[in-house]
Amino acid sequence: MVVFPNCKINLGLNIINKRVDGYHNLETVFFPIGIKDALEITKDTKQNPYFVSFSQSGLSIDGEIMNNICVKAYHLLKRNYPQLPSISMHLHKVIPMGAGLGGGSADGAFALKLLTDLFHLPISSQELIEFALQLGSDCPFFILNKPCFATGRGEVMNEIELDLSAYKFVIVNPNIHINTAWAFSKITPQRPTRFIIDIIHQQVNTWKDLLINDFEAPAILLHPEIGTIKEELYNLGAVYSSMTGTGSTVFGIFEKNNNVKLNFSEKYFTSIENG
Repeated sequence: MVVFPNCKINLGLNIINKRVDGYHNLETVFFPIGIKDALEITKDTKQNPYFVSFSQSGLSIDGEIMNNICVKAYHLLKRNYPQLPSISMHLHKVIPMGAGLGGGSADGAFALKLLTDLFHLPISSQELIEFALQLGSDCPFFILNKPCFATGRGEVMNEIELDLSAYKFVIVNPNIHINTAWAFSKITPQRPTRFIIDIIHQQVNTWKDLLINDFEAPAILLHPEIGTIKEELYNLGAVYSSMTGTGSTVFGIFEKNNNVKLNFSEKYFTSIENG
């Protein structure tokens, strides 16, 4: 069985305060985007003593196989459902990594959903969200995979009506990796003067001066290239542009009738996706 984990962008991202558990309370709107990886899982008849035979293609993934989030998803379920058989798993990676697009989180969440469906595990959607949170703060979103207003660590989600079908998204990743711990170290948490849930229901063309990602300014100071991309997207006619997550991907929202012509560096990952 094959599934296609998609990525997300953050429409606004405010870091409100630091919690006693070391995490941060935040507010953001998660919005799914159509750039996709491919994940295949089949039952393994070879009875691998490690239970998972993992292979990978596409973009190279650093690190040990046992640390791959899809493999972790299997072992997380295996602890609770020991009847899970050995599997073969193949991941084809397209979504840029360390880019603020949540590609790894999507892979882990889709692995949980695929294993549940493939082996008919008695797990509710809420239980899947709880499992996903053990993999990472962004993972629960991909269980729902619909526009959501998120608070807490990002795991407290409320689906929202957000119709952006009149727009298209230009996604630009400059192949810059931003360390998440560094990004958080540059933030002074504070309550915003305008909450994202209020801004997001205004017209998109009003977002430019209101909808802010707290991580964007320090990222641009360290990597001015990110700011240059954002400026170029506005020059091309974007009605709104922002960095997503902790970066370094920048997106622009364009009216669909704008026949935008991209001229970014060949080293960049670029994609145009429907809203």
